Amino acid sequence: MTEAVHHQKSTRRRRTQAVLAGGIVLGIGAAVTLATWSDSEFAEGIFGSGSFNLEGSTDGGSYSDHPTEDAAATLSFSADSMIPGETVYASLSVRLDEDTTVGGTIESDDGIAVVESEGDNLDHLSYTVYADPQSCSAGEASTGDAVASGSDLSEGVGSDTTISLSTGSGDSAGEPVMLCFAVTADPDDLQQSGSTNVIWQVTATSSES
Repeated sequence: MTEAVHHQKSTRRRRTQAVLAGGIVLGIGAAVTLATWSDSEFAEGIFGSGSFNLEGSTDGGSYSDHPTEDAAATLSFSADSMIPGETVYASLSVRLDEDTTVGGTIESDDGIAVVESEGDNLDHLSYTVYADPQSCSAGEASTGDAVASGSDLSEGVGSDTTISLSTGSGDSAGEPVMLCFAVTADPDDLQQSGSTNVIWQVTATSSES
C-alpha cells in the first residue's frame, strides 16, 4: 500500500469517527432535554357581595320593605279635615335590616324628596321633615334636626344634615331613625273640600367601606 493510499484511508477514518462522535453528542443532548421537569401551583379567588337594605315602619314596631311608589307606606296623618294654618304630623321610622352588612347615610341634599304629588291644595301645603325628634307631635317635632322641607308639595329642599345609619349586631337590625313629617296648611289660602296626595322617597346610600 502506497503512502498516499494509506493517508486517504486514515483521513476517511478520522472523518467517520468525527461523525460518530458528533452523533453521540447529539444523542446525549436529546436525552438531557427529555429529562426536564415542570410543576405548577393554581390559585382560586371566591368573591361574595354584601347586603344593603332599608326598611320602614309607620308605628315604630313593625318593619317591612316599601320599595316602590305603588308599595308606599301610608303615613298616619290626622288630615281628613285640615283648616287654614293647621299643622299635622306623621312619622316614618327607618333602619337597615338584619341582613345588611355595611352602614350608610341618608344624604342631606336629596335623601328625602317628593317624587309624586297631585290634588287641589298642592300649592297650599308646605312640609318639613325632622330627624330623631323626642316625638312626632306639636311642640316636640322641632326638637329633631330639620333634614328636608318644601314650600309646597311639588318639590323639596335638602339641608346640611346627613343622617347616619348603622348596622345591627348578630341577627339584629340597625338602630332606627325616626323621620317626622310635618305638613302645614296655608293660613290664607286653602281650598275647601279639597284632596291632595303626596309620595316622598327616602333614599339611603351605603358607605364606601
